Amino acid sequence: MILSVPSSALKGYRFPRSVIGYAVWAYHRFALSLRDVEDLLAERGITVSHETIRDWVAKFGAQIAAKIRRDRPQPADKWHLDDVVIPIRGQKHWLWRAVDGNGDTLEILVQSRRNAKAAKRFLRKLLKRWGMPRVIVTDKLRSYGVAMRELCLGVDHRSHKGLNNVSEASHRHTHRREKIFGRFKSARHAQKFLSVHDQIAVLFRPKRHRINAADYHCTRTDAHGLCVRYVGEIVA
Repeated sequence: MILSVPSSALKGYRFPRSVIGYAVWAYHRFALSLRDVEDLLAERGITVSHETIRDWVAKFGAQIAAKIRRDRPQPADKWHLDDVVIPIRGQKHWLWRAVDGNGDTLEILVQSRRNAKAAKRFLRKLLKRWGMPRVIVTDKLRSYGVAMRELCLGVDHRSHKGLNNVSEASHRHTHRREKIFGRFKSARHAQKFLSVHDQIAVLFRPKRHRINAADYHCTRTDAHGLCVRYVGEIVA
């Protein structure tokens, strides 16, 4: 359990890293608001305001997500790309997301446009981090085709809405969090939150329907062990 992390102090912080790590983990692991996390900590005798938790989440969540990305194995060689509209302050923005064949998020990017320029920007970011896949599956948005022809020579591009259910299903967790937030406050807010949230989900959503109970329990134990190690590595 994250609260069992050795309670070494973080310079400039009143609470130890075990408490900070637990708050960040609970906020991103479950569909909780900041005030919900405040209540969880209060039940454990830890009095801290939701504004302080907001600061912890903003600073240390990104560190934990970076460590998860650092240690992740190479993704499957078949990727699914999709975009979904997210209203922000009355204006349409698009969340571009790439997942591999296992349904694990590789990259997200919130943009105000849904055109070829936006598709190329997203693909460049994705390829820079993970290299070139064997297959990319998209829906029938023509912008993907333009970007693929310029940036992904030799990659098999399959454009068919019915083949892209893996990526489309990955958006449901985003919509769930949107309801809790009462919509994202800005594109920057959405980008920062989802960049962390999707990486933590890679650890703690091990596709229960694909594995037996024993393997699931082992995977969950390993995920908690990794999270404890990452919390032990965070720095002020």
